[in-house]
Amino acid sequence: MHEPVRATVGSDELAVLKLLALDGGLEGDLKISCSALADRLDASNQTASRRLQRLESEGYLERDTVADGQWVAITDAGEGALRSEYEAYKRIFESGAEIELEGVVTGGMGEGRHYISLPGYSRQFDERLGYDPFPGTLNVSLHDDSVRRRRAIASLESIPIDGWEDEDRTYGPAVCSPATIETADGDVYETAHTIAPERTHHDEDQLELIAPEKLRDVLDLADDDHVTITVGETA
Repeated sequence: MHEPVRATVGSDELAVLKLLALDGGLEGDLKISCSALADRLDASNQTASRRLQRLESEGYLERDTVADGQWVAITDAGEGALRSEYEAYKRIFESGAEIELEGVVTGGMGEGRHYISLPGYSRQFDERLGYDPFPGTLNVSLHDDSVRRRRAIASLESIPIDGWEDEDRTYGPAVCSPATIETADGDVYETAHTIAPERTHHDEDQLELIAPEKLRDVLDLADDDHVTITVGETA
């Protein structure tokens, strides 16, 4: 009886992804055969094939089968998964794990000003971040390589902001991570946090930051100004 293809990528599939990356799968198309992969995994051809299928079904790699094998390429999602694993191992073997992101300042939709000022959130910010944030967020449009690196933030220890409700509606949870912002001129602001609501209208390339002060004013920022954000772990 054949084992069905699962939609979930686990450690076995990530091990295959790592092997492909070591062979150059992040640089472009890589030609492999299931038998050669099976030998490296000390597994059957069917097992190697199933793991490749799972990676493909989750969008972690692209495949093109030919007569004498198949061409594979690791996608952005696959690279993101590997980076998350990398950051997790850094947390095990290194102290002070950090993720550096780059992008440009962009205008937001004005939602931050409203939500950050709500009492159910502001009380938690004061208790857990140690300050009452300026009512608004600094929005940063991340460069493509930073969008991939951003996924590794999930491996860092973050600060939870719990969901809550009032008489009118329910408000969702969010997570915050300590962040340092550096401008193109070399000005640095250290008392900031990324904030990632569970429900957001922003795309994955949009990063929101909060701080005790209005970051645009303190750092003299305007739309399209370049910034570097270093995201770390909670103390």
